[in-house]
Amino acid sequence: MGMPIGVMYRCENAPENLPAYARLVERAGYDELWVVEDCFFTGAVSAAAVALASTERLRVGIGILPAAFRNPALAAMELANLCRLFPGRVLPGFGHGVGAWLEQVGADHPSPLSVLGETVAAVRALLAGETVTVDGRYARLTDVTLEFPPARVPPLSLGVRAERSMRLSGRVADGTILAEGASPAYIGWARDRIDEGRREAGRTDDHRLTVYVDFEFDPDRRVARREIATRLAGGRLQPGDAELADELAALTAGGSDVDALAAALPDAWVDRFTMAGTAEQCAAAYDRIGAAGADAIVLRPPTDPQLAVAQLTLAADELLPGLRTVS
Repeated sequence: MGMPIGVMYRCENAPENLPAYARLVERAGYDELWVVEDCFFTGAVSAAAVALASTERLRVGIGILPAAFRNPALAAMELANLCRLFPGRVLPGFGHGVGAWLEQVGADHPSPLSVLGETVAAVRALLAGETVTVDGRYARLTDVTLEFPPARVPPLSLGVRAERSMRLSGRVADGTILAEGASPAYIGWARDRIDEGRREAGRTDDHRLTVYVDFEFDPDRRVARREIATRLAGGRLQPGDAELADELAALTAGGSDVDALAAALPDAWVDRFTMAGTAEQCAAAYDRIGAAGADAIVLRPPTDPQLAVAQLTLAADELLPGLRTVS
């Protein structure tokens, strides 16, 4: 078997459509459904509960809960609920959140790294049934014990981007989630930083690297090109992609027009940054992502819900069977 294949329920889609979408994803044969929490769309915990209750076997990922938004005790209570009601099907993720959004709601903190590390450590201990007392820079709990901890602590992942946060994920988490736009080079860079953190902590257990990827099951690849162009219009590249800097500077020399950049992008860049095109092109991207060090992949379909459903359904028939045979 190859990597688990998940599907994202994009935050732009209305919450009332989630139950039917989750059932379709399960029926089509995908392994996971991932809900997201971007301000100010929908809450990921309630969305995960709806998706879990609407399906029978589908694992549901939460990617991600901004740590500064939540008291660790409340986060642990919510996750314990889900894990007891749907054992083995919950994949929680925490992250920093977007700085501007955190400032907007008064949840910003001078040390985002401390917030994330303290939150995850406290949540893990509470889910394990421990009595937790902590007086950190952010997390402050006194003799807190969950009345209904789950039978097993779910794997906790961090959705992070930068070097220090990657190392933190290796030290304190069971997995890492990479946002869309991750090239194989960046995936390899991230895996190296995560492993550095794991060595620092003396960890030898498994650490799952989950990669979100822009997905378009269409030979035209127009939507995928625009997603890349929107991300690169500012001229910024992820670590591992520095070799593209001069070419990107030339492509954006005339300004940051997204449509012009999308039209000018080399096909090799679409291959590098997305899983888009024909079944053969998508399968090749899947192989590249796995070879770079990913353990699971989450397809981020086009924003248009009807187009997303059509492409995911078609891909289930024409793409998934071939990927399932990958060893």
